[in-house]
Amino acid sequence: MAVDKKDYYEILGVSKKASDTEIKKAYRKMAHKYHPDKGNGDDAKFKEVNEAYQVLSDKEKRAQYDQFGHAGFSEQGGSGAGGFDYSGFQQGDFSGFDFSDIFSGGFGDIFDTFFTGGAGARGRRATRRGADLETTIEITLKEAALGTDKEINVFKRDVCDTCKGSGAAPGSRSVDCSQCKGSGQISQSRRTILGQINQITICPKCQGEGKIPEKPCPTCGGDGRVRQSKKLKVKIPAGVETGSIIKLSGEGEAGEKGSQPGDLFVNIIIKPDNRFKREGDDLIQEIGIGFADAALGIAARIDTLDGKIDLKIPAGTQSGKIFKIFGKGIKHLHHAGQGDLLVKVDVITPTKLSNSQKELLKKLKETEDKRGFWSF
Repeated sequence: MAVDKKDYYEILGVSKKASDTEIKKAYRKMAHKYHPDKGNGDDAKFKEVNEAYQVLSDKEKRAQYDQFGHAGFSEQGGSGAGGFDYSGFQQGDFSGFDFSDIFSGGFGDIFDTFFTGGAGARGRRATRRGADLETTIEITLKEAALGTDKEINVFKRDVCDTCKGSGAAPGSRSVDCSQCKGSGQISQSRRTILGQINQITICPKCQGEGKIPEKPCPTCGGDGRVRQSKKLKVKIPAGVETGSIIKLSGEGEAGEKGSQPGDLFVNIIIKPDNRFKREGDDLIQEIGIGFADAALGIAARIDTLDGKIDLKIPAGTQSGKIFKIFGKGIKHLHHAGQGDLLVKVDVITPTKLSNSQKELLKKLKETEDKRGFWSF
């Protein structure tokens, strides 16, 4: 059926200002509607839609059509727009054609394959970056507060020492792949309901490299990588918290054939410390003192992250009193300075008293003035 007198934009149902994406979307919709394989399909309409798309999807042909109309293609005849060759089959006779793409992935996949040449048509497969890895280490509260260096072992795919990542045995070289002749691609032809389709795919033998080792490396078997344990030093900055993540760039798995390695992410877990409770960059410590020490005052020996110090507790200290020791907390992660140590005092009331202790407390009670004992 000749279509040279019909407007291609009208056939696809789009405006003359339609984008390439809109034209392609409209074509898929119309092609699906009129495809001869469908029960209510229309072979003539399908050819018509295809011819319109062949012109409007090509920038040069579209510009020629917009300027001269159908006259610009008069020398080529009705199918001069580059439509499919339907001579190989007639409606209702589809023997020998591959329907797998239609039923498994829909019309979109097969149209993409035809008009883009398949994924392999864009060139050789790019070598893949190495995989990122993740590990976890535990550190003490002191290490988190002051910073530390840790050594860890990571089991990963690393560059082969024998071939230095090339995959070729020492002294040998890489040669063109015998299957793809060095192109990294192979062309496969198959018949479908849309006609003969040539699809370019990545060569399965060389995985798109185009080259294969003349003699594969005996250590890695030609991969260029081996699985092995590697010791790494992790610098942990002061001020980290549980859940902090340290990134070691390039310490993940090696990439393919010298491509970029992945990264290693180290998760930090801080072990509990029964002496301190952390709040931000401050540390909280609770100490208990006797009734007499609280009344008379005492120099209490307390723990800090870097040793013991004496804390002067004045006479008359009440239970729950908090003393702040500046700069004895955790170093700030993102700026200079350090948190504080907060010491909370709990006055312990004795539960068991000797007779002499009871007599002393009774005498103390008798000397209580009118302000009351708890007012001194």
